[in-house]
Amino acid sequence: MPFFSKKTHKKPTRLFFATDLHGSERTFRKFINAGKFYGADVIVMGGDISGKMLIPIIKEKNGNFRATLQGRVEQFSTQAELDVLTTRLGTLGFYHQIMDETEYQALSSDENAVTLLFHELARQRLSSWVDLAEERLNGTGIKCFVTGGNDDDEEVLTAIKRENTHSFFACEGDSVNVDDEHTMISMGYSTPTPWKTPREVTDERLGEMLEQTISKVPDLSHAIFNFHDPPIDSSLDTCPMLDWDKDPPEPIIQAGQMIMKGAGSKSVRRAIEKYKPMLGLHGHIHESQSVAKIGRTTCINPGSEYGEGILRGCLVNFVEGEIIGYQMTSG
Repeated sequence: MPFFSKKTHKKPTRLFFATDLHGSERTFRKFINAGKFYGADVIVMGGDISGKMLIPIIKEKNGNFRATLQGRVEQFSTQAELDVLTTRLGTLGFYHQIMDETEYQALSSDENAVTLLFHELARQRLSSWVDLAEERLNGTGIKCFVTGGNDDDEEVLTAIKRENTHSFFACEGDSVNVDDEHTMISMGYSTPTPWKTPREVTDERLGEMLEQTISKVPDLSHAIFNFHDPPIDSSLDTCPMLDWDKDPPEPIIQAGQMIMKGAGSKSVRRAIEKYKPMLGLHGHIHESQSVAKIGRTTCINPGSEYGEGILRGCLVNFVEGEIIGYQMTSG
């Protein structure tokens, strides 16, 4: 679809959408800078904003450090090497904590302590992201809307629910004004996954939650549905079919071919078909970058390559309840 495809007398609103950053420092900084870079009026982060892993960095008696990263033990002897490691961990979206051997052994034997530390480090990073957004977007007029996803624990998400911000707004469950005539509602929960993430519900329950949120929309023809879970069988949700009986789950192979399936939500699709919003913003399935039409609704999943420090996104121009252009981005 061409980026500009319809003439109008009104100035279009330009929205930049990205999702599934999973704690990646480099990718979030690119997201915040994308507003100015692309000339966007609004930037939206669609969920799964916290990281997935905590890496202990153990200070040894000889003053060196060691860490196990992606199954390999690595040794570090200088501060410069340690700085390279922590930057690398930040790009991957991992958290880290430096500790001695005694502290490590104590932490390893206490699952509750690990969870508490993980949540604290996740909150610290999200809080620093709010600070960064407020600093970088100050005076630009760019609004930044952020919601959690299924991988984001409710306790961790408290870090983004800050009052009296000027540019950064946590928006899940609310109807927010993206401009003078268009509103957006957001939902970060997903249907069940093999990984039993913190915010999963049945598809039936998700449908009930969506109905409650949709009831807040004043004009559905001028609405954006920012739903983390994509609509089922839409091309935005295509991923390998997994054998859930394996730990970890493994792709199912038949006749040498990986079996693919639509892993999205029936309730999300029903809501889009029923209410016909202007735009659907989705994520969750990283490998399923796609744009699809469901009735009048343009639905988008920009995909995610957060672990490589790559920001995948989509620019959307709209005016008077109509999409007049979109463009996928990567950088």
